[in-house]
Amino acid sequence: MEIPRTDSHELAIQPEAFASPLDTALPLAATADPRLHLLGASADDLRVWLVANGHQKYRSAQLVDWIYAKNAETFEQMTNLSKPLRTWLTENAHLYRSTVARSQAAADGTQKFLLTFADGRSVESVWIPENQRHTACISSQVGCPVGCKFCASGLTGVERNLTAGEIVEQVLRVRRTVADTTAPAHDGQPARLSNVVFMGMGEPLANYHEVMAAVRIINASWGCGIGARKITISTVGLPRQIRMLAEEELQLNLALSLHAPDDALRQELIPWGRVPIAELIDACSYYFQKTGREITLEYVLLAEVNDRPTQADKLAVVCKRLRCNVNLLRYNPVEGTPYARPTAEAAFRFQERLRERGVNAHIRTSRGQDIDAACGQLRRRALAEDGIEPQRHRDTESSD
Repeated sequence: MEIPRTDSHELAIQPEAFASPLDTALPLAATADPRLHLLGASADDLRVWLVANGHQKYRSAQLVDWIYAKNAETFEQMTNLSKPLRTWLTENAHLYRSTVARSQAAADGTQKFLLTFADGRSVESVWIPENQRHTACISSQVGCPVGCKFCASGLTGVERNLTAGEIVEQVLRVRRTVADTTAPAHDGQPARLSNVVFMGMGEPLANYHEVMAAVRIINASWGCGIGARKITISTVGLPRQIRMLAEEELQLNLALSLHAPDDALRQELIPWGRVPIAELIDACSYYFQKTGREITLEYVLLAEVNDRPTQADKLAVVCKRLRCNVNLLRYNPVEGTPYARPTAEAAFRFQERLRERGVNAHIRTSRGQDIDAACGQLRRRALAEDGIEPQRHRDTESSD
C-alpha cells in the first residue's frame, strides 16, 4: 500500500500532457500486500495515518526519527515505541520492500547493488565514494523505456515504475553502507551520504510524480536531509516535465543526456529521442531562468561515432544557446552493442576543441571499471544467469 497521491496505480499525468512517445503511463508495483510502505510517506502523511488509526500524533515524530535519523530497519528496533504499537506497525506497515540480491565492489571503492523487490523485479543502485563526497546513483524505473542503443538498461525495455518508497529505499540502503563502512571525515564527523543522482535505470521524468515525492523526502530535514543542490535529475529530455520541474521551487540540478550534437545522430542513438534538440534547449533555458541553476549536458563519447572534431564544433553551437557545462564520459562497453570506448587522447582532443570555442567542458572519471559498471549491466547479467526473461512493457516498443 502507498500513500495515495493519484487516483490509480498509474502515472497521474495524462498522455496528452507529454510531448514525446516516451510518455506512457506504466504500472507501479503489483502486490497483494495491503501494508503501508512507510518510506514513501511524508511526515504529514504518517501523522494523519497514525491519528486516523487511533494513535497519538507525536508517535509520527518518533517513527520518522527511527527511520531517518537512526536508520532502523525493523520495528523491533524502535524501543521507545510501545510493544502493542510495534506489533500493530508490523501488521499494517513495512519499511524495506527489497533485498540485496547481489553486490559488486570495485578497486576504486565504487559499490553496485542489485535490489530485488517482492514482485521479483530488480533495479540497480550505486555508491560512488570520492574523497569526502559520497554519491548514491539511484534508479527510477525497472528497466528503461528510452532504449539508448549503447546502454544496457534499455536493452531489456521497461517493466514498471518504481514507487516513491522504493526510490527512497535505495538512498537509505546506500546511506547505511556509507555510515557502516567508511572511516570518519578529517574533522572526526561520521561519513555521510552527500549527493544523490537520478542516473540509474529508468527515465526519471517519465515517472514524474513518484520521483518528485521521493525527492521531497530525500531533501526534507526530517528525511534524508540531502540539500536540493546536491540532488541531480538526469533526463533524456521531456520538455513538458522539464518545465514542470522548474515550477517545483526546488534548487535541483538538471542534467540533459544529449549524446549527439544533431537530431539525426541523436535519433539514431536514442530511438525515443525524437524531440528536436532545439526544443530541449528551450525547455532547459526555461529551467535556468526559473531556478538559476546551470544545466549539465551529458555526452557519452563513442569511438568514431560522436567524437569527431566536426561534432565538437556542432556541440559548441548548441551550447551557445544555453547556460550550461558539458560532462564528457568515455563509453563503458556493453556486451552485445557495436560501440567502442574512445582513447583518452581522443576524449581530450574533443574536450579541448569545445574549450577553444568557449564551452565549459569536463571529462568525467569513469568509476567501477573492474565490475559491471555501466548502467543496467549487473541486472542484465543476473537475469541471464537466472534464465529470466524481462516482462517488457508493450507500450515501450520502438517503432523506428
